[in-house]
Amino acid sequence: MIQGSWRALIWIGLAELCALSLWFSASVIAPELVRIWHLSSNTEAWLSASVPIGFVIGAFLSSYFGMADRFNPRKIFAISAFLGALLNALLVFVDYAFFGITLRILTGVALAGVYPIAVKILSQWFPKKRGIAIGILIAALTLGSSLPHFVIMFFSSVNWKIVILISSLLALLSAAIVTLLLEDAPVKLSKLPFSLKLIKKVIRNKPVMLANYGYFGHMWELYAMWTWLPVFLIASFTAYAPEIPYWFMALSSFLSIGIAGGIGCVVGGVISDRIGRANLTIISMCISAICSILIGITFGQPIWVTLVISMVWGMSVISDSAQFSAAVSEVAEVEYVGTALTFQMCIGFLLTIFSINLIPILQKIIGWEWVFAILAIGPLLGIVSMVKYRRFEMKQ
Repeated sequence: MIQGSWRALIWIGLAELCALSLWFSASVIAPELVRIWHLSSNTEAWLSASVPIGFVIGAFLSSYFGMADRFNPRKIFAISAFLGALLNALLVFVDYAFFGITLRILTGVALAGVYPIAVKILSQWFPKKRGIAIGILIAALTLGSSLPHFVIMFFSSVNWKIVILISSLLALLSAAIVTLLLEDAPVKLSKLPFSLKLIKKVIRNKPVMLANYGYFGHMWELYAMWTWLPVFLIASFTAYAPEIPYWFMALSSFLSIGIAGGIGCVVGGVISDRIGRANLTIISMCISAICSILIGITFGQPIWVTLVISMVWGMSVISDSAQFSAAVSEVAEVEYVGTALTFQMCIGFLLTIFSINLIPILQKIIGWEWVFAILAIGPLLGIVSMVKYRRFEMKQ
């Protein structure tokens, strides 16, 4: 019989996988939306940034009011996934860019009640050795985020609305799993009164902020890579072999982001519990920074070369993500763990808005060969922060 904590991990991971399919559900059908909504190059950039913008708004409000530490996190997750599913489904009725982008922003707000809340729930179920547990959770997030690329392989020639509806149904399934199958963690939940002191305590906690700074550098790279790597692969593969089928390019994106990323999360979780959070994050960010510089050199080169680098990048760029959250959940006081995690993700996703929109601007100037190198700045700065965090970790 599966132990209670691991059974909870299965349900939380499955729910996270299904809910996070909402994140890139519109991005994979962007060409269709550009045509239907008559998007200009400027408004098209808003389509890519809309969900991160909404997530930042939702995460800020959640951390400001201490939602994750004042209310039952399982109920917050279920309600957020349900609302996200409905908001996403409404896209099939939209004909104008303003309403569509607004819905995507609101979907991002809803997802702020899914991702950080899931980490909070998991930290309750795994008071110790939570590196592998959160690693599996982030693997589910990674697979869920890349799931629309998998769906589009089978429905690329079918109405775009099917992709949207499938992701909404998965999010509804996520809400059902958390509501009906997942139990509350066997810890005493106390409803704390609202207080700005929670955020102040987060900011004043030095090891928490060092882990946060590492996470911010990591996030500068992660979502810009996830957003633009599929576009890069299409351009690179087409330049080398114009006759290459679209399903293969979609499969390549799913393998690089979803499969490789999922493996990286689990492997990273196992290793971090043995060598420490700081060491794992330093190694991962070093590899991902190198890949962000090398990937452009493979543009237009043999497909297998580009695919190998992209899969190594996909594995290393996310393998450390769970460990920043695990580090914060371990060094923050129990009373404000949820607020600390939400604050971390709020600022991290705010940075992704800038890096996501910077890539297409620089690509027109310096081309695909060098544009991803700008992302290496994030992990390099993150390494500096985690070296300092390691000193605190070693003292513990």
